[in-house]
Amino acid sequence: MKNVRLHPLLGSLLGLALAGPALAQAPPGAGTAPPTFTPQVKEFIKVSAPVVALTDAKVIDGTGRPALLHQTVLLRNGRIEQVGPTKKVKVPAGAEVISCAGKTLIPGLVMLHEHLYYTMPAGGLFNIAQMPYSFPRLYLAGGATTVRTAGSIEPQTDLAIQRLVGEGKFIGPDLDVTAPYMEEPGMDIPALNTVKGPDDAAATTRFWADKGCTSFKMYMHATRADLAAVVREAHARHLKVTGHLCALTYREAADIGIDNLEHGFMASSDFVPGKVADACDYPAARQALLRQPANSPAVTELINYLISKKVALTSTLPVFEPYTGREVVLGGGLDALIPQLQERETATWKSNQGKDSASVALFKKEQGWEKQFYDAGGLLVAGTDPTGAGRTIAGYANRREIELLVEGGFTPLQAIQICTLNGAKYLGRDHDIGTIEAGKQADLVLVNGDPEKDIRQVRQMEIVFKHGIGFDSPRIFESMKGKVGLN
Repeated sequence: MKNVRLHPLLGSLLGLALAGPALAQAPPGAGTAPPTFTPQVKEFIKVSAPVVALTDAKVIDGTGRPALLHQTVLLRNGRIEQVGPTKKVKVPAGAEVISCAGKTLIPGLVMLHEHLYYTMPAGGLFNIAQMPYSFPRLYLAGGATTVRTAGSIEPQTDLAIQRLVGEGKFIGPDLDVTAPYMEEPGMDIPALNTVKGPDDAAATTRFWADKGCTSFKMYMHATRADLAAVVREAHARHLKVTGHLCALTYREAADIGIDNLEHGFMASSDFVPGKVADACDYPAARQALLRQPANSPAVTELINYLISKKVALTSTLPVFEPYTGREVVLGGGLDALIPQLQERETATWKSNQGKDSASVALFKKEQGWEKQFYDAGGLLVAGTDPTGAGRTIAGYANRREIELLVEGGFTPLQAIQICTLNGAKYLGRDHDIGTIEAGKQADLVLVNGDPEKDIRQVRQMEIVFKHGIGFDSPRIFESMKGKVGLN
């Protein structure tokens, strides 16, 4: 990996970092009184009244049930107090009333493969750099009110951001923070943490759990013994473990007790003929996937096995989206990048037009396998992985993930459920977040349009409510133009 000009798919895989699921409790600040916001945060708050009435809205509640028209949603002190027909819900005196006619309310997104870093090469080496200011803001602007980081390069920074957001000093989602990667030496990525054997992996798990990390992620060269050690330590603390695997097959990981697998089936090495145990051969794994037909009996068997072991699967379609005939930066975020990165991404996009037929074929199969997993009863959750080739940016990509799920055959209602309730279920927080229902935390998004009629209208977010505080989505996006790549 000495050459930074990686094939887009390989670049995506090598840059991916997946955190393990989080503790089944709310992160700091959740469910408590709103913090005292700094002037820098207040500038982007559009709604802060203790009682808010969102009237005459179409409500897609995240449960997968049919949408309801002409609904009023009452918010009080950061919670959803009532949801019902506008004609029947009495708006309390003194409430701030927001007319939502012609608009749609969806739950705040719960996204489980996110990062607070971005692709930034170090000379000729692939590398990643922290984006501590821009990415939290962009996640919230893109509707993500709860995020599980999926691999940390600066866990102390991620934990500090979690605190600063909770204290009202930073704009961002509620964070479930992963520990540094659990990876054996094998890649020349300067920012990547490595461990040396299962004892080191176990000690690393204990150390970062004590520091406040609530997720753990195995990476491409981690072994069966490494995973067993991390699972033992994490599960003893009621924490979960996920993985972007290669040396380990999905079946081996399921047998050991992993809770979650990242990137759908794109990181599966289960179909490599004569695979050597604990050895990662990424090119062979990719070729084996390419050889699998869309209706592969072997993939179906693996799907059924994972479901029997209650292993969740994370869809991260944006980071694998082909180049040909698609956006330079997914979700329309090219102008969020600093000028040098805009040039880099545009040049890469141009050079790949019409040259990624293998990626196109595998991408379409992956979309179908994710749908098959979901239809068979598996817990499919979603994320974006803003790294890889550099086309995937926080906030913009979160909305793009919903669009790509629909492109792959899910209904808009199912796609929204995957990106909201399913993520909450995995985190053990579905009692509190993930749907628009009375009693739950007031995390929801006002969309100027109807994503059920045209899924791309999900990009037209107006207000993102987190704990009942309404943030101005367009204004946050505007404030971050030309900033990604700086911090």
